[in-house]
Amino acid sequence: MSETQAVTILSRRFPGKRAFITGAGSGLGRAIATEFAAGGWQVGLFDLSAPRLAEAEAALQGAGAVTFTYAGDVANEAVVASSVADFVQRAGGLDVMINNAGVAVAGPVEGTPPADWRWITDINLFGMVWGCQAAVPHLRAAGSGLVLNVASSAGFAAAPQMSAYNATKAAVISLTETLAAELEGSGVQASVAMPGFFSTHLLSTMRAPPEQRAMARRIMESSGEDATSAARAILGAAADGKLHIVWPGKYRLAWQLKRLFPGWFVRRVAKLRDRKLPEANPPPA
Repeated sequence: MSETQAVTILSRRFPGKRAFITGAGSGLGRAIATEFAAGGWQVGLFDLSAPRLAEAEAALQGAGAVTFTYAGDVANEAVVASSVADFVQRAGGLDVMINNAGVAVAGPVEGTPPADWRWITDINLFGMVWGCQAAVPHLRAAGSGLVLNVASSAGFAAAPQMSAYNATKAAVISLTETLAAELEGSGVQASVAMPGFFSTHLLSTMRAPPEQRAMARRIMESSGEDATSAARAILGAAADGKLHIVWPGKYRLAWQLKRLFPGWFVRRVAKLRDRKLPEANPPPA
């Protein structure tokens, strides 16, 4: 299936064409919103940053989209619930819930400050939980829909020095698998996206030592992928009904190797990280 067919297929499955997206002000969330808007969907945009929301809304409305914006923190369950409920009322229902908002923290298990653990867990894990809790009752009542949770390849690769990020993304994978089992037979699909590195704004809020930030930036800049490519590929796989969405393709081998040879995989990742960190932080000339 061509990636450009994704929203068309989703539109056929869900003719109401109503999607709510968290973290929609920039990066992957905005790219996903752009794809839906181009397909004539009503789109609910949720983001912590009011200025980013205003910019995204202006761009989408300029292209003729119908949008509803909500400035808030996904860590606040009441705000998420009220925003989704308002969108359902104004749009006449809900078909697709994209839980995308996320942040990054780098550092070893014992060296990551408690405040950073709480910050990333509140957003990356509990933000997903609150989004699911807000959306699923509406989708169950309709007897159809899609919940797409955005995790990361970090959730299965578990690279050293990324403990908090890895743990929250692994939790999102498990959360989605559990939700998929609970939704079996309801007509509602649950999918989890596990993208690898691509160009995004994640590093702008990343809490990390300088050397870890430098390595992440170097890998991201050399990925050759962008948010639009990620959005189209992820939506395409979701439209195809996939539970686990691993992208780009080169990460699928890693996903399979981790499942088949977990011990070897962990040792291999540690060796790769030891080689990559000096490359991203060369000594001064």
